[in-house]
Amino acid sequence: MKNTTSHAYSQTRKEPERLYKILDELQVGVTVTSNPYGLELDHLFRMAARINKKRGFLFVSKLLGKHLPVQPSLSLASGAVLGCLYESMILGRESAAVSVQLLQEAFQDSEKADALYERLMDNKINVDEPTLFIGFAETATALGHSMFDAFKGNVSFLTTTREQIEHLSSLINFEEEHSHAMSHRCYALDPELFRKADRIVLVDDEITTGNTSLNIIKELFEQFGHEDYVVASLLDWRSEADRNRFAKLEQELGIRIRCLSLIEGSITIEGSPLDEQARLPASVVQDTEVTIRKLDVSRYFMHLDRPPVADNKDVSYLSNTGRFGMTAAQGELLDREIEQASKQLVAQRTGKRVICMGTGEFMYIPMRIADLMGNEVYYQSTTRSPIHPMQREQYAVSSAYKYESVDDASVANYMYNLSPGQYDEAFVFVEREYDEEKGKSFEQALARIGIPIVNLVFFSKSQSEEGM
Repeated sequence: MKNTTSHAYSQTRKEPERLYKILDELQVGVTVTSNPYGLELDHLFRMAARINKKRGFLFVSKLLGKHLPVQPSLSLASGAVLGCLYESMILGRESAAVSVQLLQEAFQDSEKADALYERLMDNKINVDEPTLFIGFAETATALGHSMFDAFKGNVSFLTTTREQIEHLSSLINFEEEHSHAMSHRCYALDPELFRKADRIVLVDDEITTGNTSLNIIKELFEQFGHEDYVVASLLDWRSEADRNRFAKLEQELGIRIRCLSLIEGSITIEGSPLDEQARLPASVVQDTEVTIRKLDVSRYFMHLDRPPVADNKDVSYLSNTGRFGMTAAQGELLDREIEQASKQLVAQRTGKRVICMGTGEFMYIPMRIADLMGNEVYYQSTTRSPIHPMQREQYAVSSAYKYESVDDASVANYMYNLSPGQYDEAFVFVEREYDEEKGKSFEQALARIGIPIVNLVFFSKSQSEEGM
């Protein structure tokens, strides 16, 4: 009988350059130098044009559950597979949970994707050395959390956040130069969270230059003196010059930085990005009758202690999203919270083909719930990133819906790749309930999409409402 777990991963040779024509005046060449699981690039991403003068293109992931709808279990498994790669490359142990064959089959068959994720969760990787995983906002919060969740033992997790939380102090601040939302903050409730860790694992969806990772490494070394870092990503496109900057920082600070990824290689860029003033095409207004229902699952989840009420900001954050730090034990508590909430939402489901949507940084918990909601359920989330939509074969973004953030009307948010008739029902997951006026733009955008039934699912209610 064939042993499907005999080879955890295989080394690959440099592949010929592959060209992606994004716009008539912009193309990106991709050369793969490492592909340990032998994955097809077409299974991992498509390309699109960003409305950003600093970086005019985007690898639109088919795994993250951000801009494109994904099967929840496959997205969750991708973070866990990074954990298996960590086990092999950093811990020096052969992974018993995943193999080249099992992973490749998961991309072809939804049932095998479900089975792979279940297998990964049943075979969590034990870690004795105190290790802190940090997922980068906003895109990699779920990826970082799902990688962390592949481990047990002496592990903890934190996500960076773009949000400014007035009653808390950020322990680490750093910049992401190419992003529209540049500042990252880290609100660890346990001030010893960083000091307890002997190794820091930084998790991002894609590394192009590595500047974001280098910026936080400098901050962590300066404040806490950490000497051992791992940077984990789905894609790593650093140039030779970028890699030399990593080596230079290692020498300057006397530290170690190791990188691992599902795909490693280099890119070349020809052409110029879209002008920042480029306008998104007007969203098509649908004549479908839309019913918006509001559901509450707040009673299933632990919440952060609320600050004194000011300016009606009395709606608390969830405790176990990772934004405030968490341990493996808290992860087990979150599993139970998710299971309870999902039972209520399964009972509310009426549609055959369903889209579940996270909002902004709030991705992992919605994705986990989506995974428990039955067949023909897909997942994606809203984003701050402005992407140019276009009807072209193999282009990643075909439609765009813009709205004002429920937290800050001056911040634009977007929903992509949604069209009338695509889904019977939507579950849109919102961490904190918003007041009616602040949510008007968001709800109008949801209605324009034309999904007949939209369930807005709130995880934290107003303190004044709870007391009613």
